[in-house]
Amino acid sequence: MATEGKVVEHPKKAFGWAARDPSGVLSPFNFSRRETGEKDVAFKVLYCGICHSDLHMAKNEWGTSFYPLVPGHELAGIVTEVGSKVEKFKVGDKVGVGYLIDSCRSCQDCNDNLENYCPKFVVTCGAKYRDGTVTYGGYSDSMVADEHFVIRIPDNIPLEFAGPLLCAGVTVYSPLRFFGLDKPGLHIGVVGLGGLGHMAVKFAKAFGANVTVISTSPNKEKEAIEHLGADSFLISSDPKQIQGAIGTLDGIIDTVSAVHPLLPMIGLLKSHGKLIMLGVIVQPLQLPEYTLIQGRKILAGSQVGGLKETQEMINFAAEHNVKPDIEVVPIDYVNTAMQRLVKGDVKYRFVIDIGNTLKPSS
Repeated sequence: MATEGKVVEHPKKAFGWAARDPSGVLSPFNFSRRETGEKDVAFKVLYCGICHSDLHMAKNEWGTSFYPLVPGHELAGIVTEVGSKVEKFKVGDKVGVGYLIDSCRSCQDCNDNLENYCPKFVVTCGAKYRDGTVTYGGYSDSMVADEHFVIRIPDNIPLEFAGPLLCAGVTVYSPLRFFGLDKPGLHIGVVGLGGLGHMAVKFAKAFGANVTVISTSPNKEKEAIEHLGADSFLISSDPKQIQGAIGTLDGIIDTVSAVHPLLPMIGLLKSHGKLIMLGVIVQPLQLPEYTLIQGRKILAGSQVGGLKETQEMINFAAEHNVKPDIEVVPIDYVNTAMQRLVKGDVKYRFVIDIGNTLKPSS
């Protein structure tokens, strides 16, 4: 298996934007990609989404980043070269790379197409391959990856919409499918209406669910119902509204990444209901155990998806016209976009127009 860290005599020149320290400020950066190996796919990056985790990694808020750090794990582009043993792709294909760029390929999780739970998985940016080489992400002109970690983009999905599906899309699609919350007629709650939350609403509706958005912000009700197609809206800080909806939901997708009370959410579940946590919360949460026991309710977590499931997700999205709401920006706007992301000032995903705005002289 080819890896980013293999020794090559003539590495390919590449360029992008990188953070060089925990300030998180990005600026132009020249670096090298590996030569295209026999199982590798090389592609020109045309678009790259900006995920909230890009901000965390650029500022090393999780304590795992390596500098210089080229962010970006929502890449979409066109194949420019394939290795001699590549079977699934050819030059000119529309492809993408999501959160994962490598895994051990031999553990039980990898054998079960769950590379996202491999103990040795490698993320696409700001991490290190097993040989110690740093991974560079999609705020750049090109990518080289083993074909196993490359996703085919269906023809009817424009490339600017593809990247966020490879992260936010599969992150909500995977738990909806795994926990059986993909059946028509179920009543699904979605907590939080951001990059993940708006995709959870869209996929749940595509599965045929009745969807209730749960938020602390009353001003999001019109957006949730009239624009995203949710069926109802609950203000989580309103005891009367919460009390009136007790025991009505088959499942809840909780996308909030800040500390918030779980008790009201668990109370909204029917018996055997499932509360699935997707937000990365550093501080411990209080778990009201008795409310789980009473009704045999389940509290679980989920993290992105494996490669097979990611391909399944984007094929489903193409068939059901599920696309993220995006704001396309040039590369030299990226630092401003990061500042707006902190404030929640985006509906609902920034996407960098790499192909038209990233230049070697940037």
